[in-house]
Amino acid sequence: MLQSDFSVQLIKSLSTPMDVIICKNLRTTAALPQEIYAVKRISTIALSLVVSLFFTSATFAQSQTVSKSVVKTADSSTPAKKAVTVENIEQDVSEALSLIESNHADGSKLDYNEVFKSSIDGMLHTLDPHSNYFDAKEFEQFRTDQSSRYYGIGATIGDLSDEKGDVVATYIRATFDGAPAHRGGLRYGDKIVEVNGTSMLGKSFTEVRNFLRGPRGTSAKILVERYGTGKREMVDIVRDAVPQPSISEAYMIRPGVGYIAMSGGFNQTTFAEFSDAMKSLKAKGMKQLVLDLKNNGGGLVGQAYRVANAFLSTGQTVFTQKGRLDGTNEPYRAENPNPETLPLVVLVNRNSASASEILAGALQDHDRALIVGENTFGKGLVQNPFVLDYGSMLLLTIAKYETPSGRLIQRDYSNGNLYDYYTNGGLQKEDPASPTPKGPESKTDSGRAVYSGGGINPDVVVKPDTITIEQDRVQRRLANPVFAFALDLSYGRVKGFESYRVDKPIVFDYDIKGSDFPITEPLYQAFRSYAVAKYKYNPAIIDKERKFVERSLRSELVTAAYGSTTSLQVFNEGDTQLSKAIDLLPQAKQLASEGAKARTNAIRERGGEFNR
Repeated sequence: MLQSDFSVQLIKSLSTPMDVIICKNLRTTAALPQEIYAVKRISTIALSLVVSLFFTSATFAQSQTVSKSVVKTADSSTPAKKAVTVENIEQDVSEALSLIESNHADGSKLDYNEVFKSSIDGMLHTLDPHSNYFDAKEFEQFRTDQSSRYYGIGATIGDLSDEKGDVVATYIRATFDGAPAHRGGLRYGDKIVEVNGTSMLGKSFTEVRNFLRGPRGTSAKILVERYGTGKREMVDIVRDAVPQPSISEAYMIRPGVGYIAMSGGFNQTTFAEFSDAMKSLKAKGMKQLVLDLKNNGGGLVGQAYRVANAFLSTGQTVFTQKGRLDGTNEPYRAENPNPETLPLVVLVNRNSASASEILAGALQDHDRALIVGENTFGKGLVQNPFVLDYGSMLLLTIAKYETPSGRLIQRDYSNGNLYDYYTNGGLQKEDPASPTPKGPESKTDSGRAVYSGGGINPDVVVKPDTITIEQDRVQRRLANPVFAFALDLSYGRVKGFESYRVDKPIVFDYDIKGSDFPITEPLYQAFRSYAVAKYKYNPAIIDKERKFVERSLRSELVTAAYGSTTSLQVFNEGDTQLSKAIDLLPQAKQLASEGAKARTNAIRERGGEFNR
């Protein structure tokens, strides 16, 4: 690694913190990065800088000055080949930085922490796309993220623009159960006038959000104007821990059919949340389940293992790690003598990654669940955190994992192009209706063919509903009159529709019914007239987007009454993938039966236990 093949490095790549989560005993994985930056290459003068950062990063990161070595002038003689040692590398790094500081156009403005961080990341990404370096600040955020909570006031906010597109103000859209904002009495429709003495009127949603954020225990003095009365009131909220659950929604989507949206990653509370959701749904009569892993980027493998363990029998393999370190080259088997037997469909998409793929792959290989949706991301690498000096951390790939049938689901990253890895090959790839297998064939318990090398291929491909770019623009603009009208409607200001009034605190953990806030023809026409009169909309455009308007308006009213997470139930009613998943539950039942029969036959043929 220290010879000529290491002379060209990737210097600037994923410098943003990753939404990754760790657990003990090396049972770890990482999720997807939040942003992708263009990949650049550096000249050989930075070779020693990149190589040596393992040895020197902690020291240099604490200082904003670098001792200047004497810059040597070139001569015509061939320099003697210098042995690669820590001392020589440190000398070359110091010399390179001195040259940069003295001669680069912006050398006097160098941020050394950023230089070293990006250099370390560049080095790591020549190894694989998911090894990353976290400076002290990022590592602290990393630990907060894995704790299933964040610190703030615990409210969702949104701004409202007028017919010209100018921001009028930012409003409270919802609070979370038990959060500081809820305890402080903030409600849907409260206009945020000031935060700690600074006016918020006319500021964008992101600006207001930044004023509301802050460390735990600090005070946010918020001047709000109550929409129902117009009166202004000062609310003093002390920022505190706000739960950030893995499961956003769990409810009975049809009679006998439960739905669990596990979209928040796998964190420290995932399995406990899952257990509570299963208990609650069973009490409501659940006989079949749709587990939604769409947009779940991964997290703690131990939590994914425990969810899989709920559905698999003792001895069945959940996944296998293959690495160099002790304890990273072993199978992880289920330990459940009484697993769940109800029919199960698992929904996935291209943003389902890492621990989500471990769970989906285990259930697919054992024919325990029918996998529906799109091809998953394809991340089969396992990371472990190595804490460095001064509070920084190295997240290093220490193993690969296999599904029970022996599949390696990691997508190819051999060309070293991170942009391509995360876009054309990953999150923005266009999958065909029937994806072509990318790797070696394996078999599920019942003998179905599954393939390695490109994520988890769904058993049934179902594409999500899509809209055009122009339609997206229209819907974004329509969101303003929808919100404005919903405010009037929820506070009883729309004549003839006083029954839609929701001027009361949020009722949490509610399963909506068809009779809750129906968007009738008279109500739609009232909105149409409002949008035409106040926002100067062409009626034909509104009519063309009628489904969007009706769904969005009902979602706003449900948000006002029952909170933002419950409002997701409104959009689920029109979700094509979810509707198909429900229709496929009988097929999932048949698949599970075939898998169990195949396993029983295999045990009988072998005269005893069958582990795979």
